[in-house]
Amino acid sequence: MALQWMILTYVVGAEAVIALLLTLPSPKAIKSTIVSFVSLILQPALFIVPFAGFQLLDIYWKNEHRLMCNSEICTSSERDRYEKTIYKAQRNVILCAAAILLYWSVYRICKYYKEIQSLEAVEKRFKEQKLFFHLELLETSFTSSSLMLDQ
Repeated sequence: MALQWMILTYVVGAEAVIALLLTLPSPKAIKSTIVSFVSLILQPALFIVPFAGFQLLDIYWKNEHRLMCNSEICTSSERDRYEKTIYKAQRNVILCAAAILLYWSVYRICKYYKEIQSLEAVEKRFKEQKLFFHLELLETSFTSSSLMLDQ
């Protein structure tokens, strides 16, 4: 396996572990720490998308320009080598697709979690304002009713 495929394999493994960490239930403080850390890593890790895309183009180009071994002239070892390269190409396509899909999944999980946090903050502010408004309303109604009783 060439160096670029080893790198891509390790990146896919790391992305899978990160996706697993993000989807496991955990306390809110730990989850927010993990999400903030992963969000910091996501932007520099964006290189994986064009890298995997380039590798897909390389596989396509090699597939288009590969010598075919379909005739009876080919020896069994040549046919085996041809089939082996086809299997490697298929494996590498799956690896590239997994890298891109996992990156997108981790990105969306982090984005959804941040949106949920912001919505929870808005809800909390709204409840506090509503409670404050109800307290003011109670206070004004209490003072107005006490003024009526005094008269």
